[in-house]
Amino acid sequence: METLINYQVIFVIVELFIMRHGKAEARAMGSNDVDRALTGQGREEVKKIGRWITSMGYTIDLVAASPLKRARETADLIAETTKQAHSVQVWDLLSPGGDVEGLLRQVGTHAGDGPVLLVGHEPQLSMVISRIISRDGSAQIFLAKGSFARIKNVTVHGDLSGELHSLITPKQLSPGN
Repeated sequence: METLINYQVIFVIVELFIMRHGKAEARAMGSNDVDRALTGQGREEVKKIGRWITSMGYTIDLVAASPLKRARETADLIAETTKQAHSVQVWDLLSPGGDVEGLLRQVGTHAGDGPVLLVGHEPQLSMVISRIISRDGSAQIFLAKGSFARIKNVTVHGDLSGELHSLITPKQLSPGN
């Protein structure tokens, strides 16, 4: 009698970073939401988070952003402020109303490539964090504009899991950061 052993490979992303775009211009009557840019305050708060990321020694190998202008600007500012040599990829799955499960599968295609930063919108990003840390999406999370989350030991193949290690807003940082 022959015994078959089924081995399941589980890919782990050591760290996943998630950031909501910074404060953006108000939506003007008749304007396109896609084109709303960061405000001056939003830009400064995103830079503050970028400096904090650097001070913590975090590295980012891939930055993926929503195609909306405010998310792309946020991602570019983080890449510039942290002075890390990476390009920003635009992922349609990070658009408002994007498919959470599809986004998690997309993240899984980069498993093992190094830390990934997702820059997007609410409520999708909170739903992603909730799915990872509670598996069933029951954790209640809310990301304010410009907030940054760090999730360690993320597994995206097999049983989805991870550990929320930090969740910070620009207002929580000291003025010097």
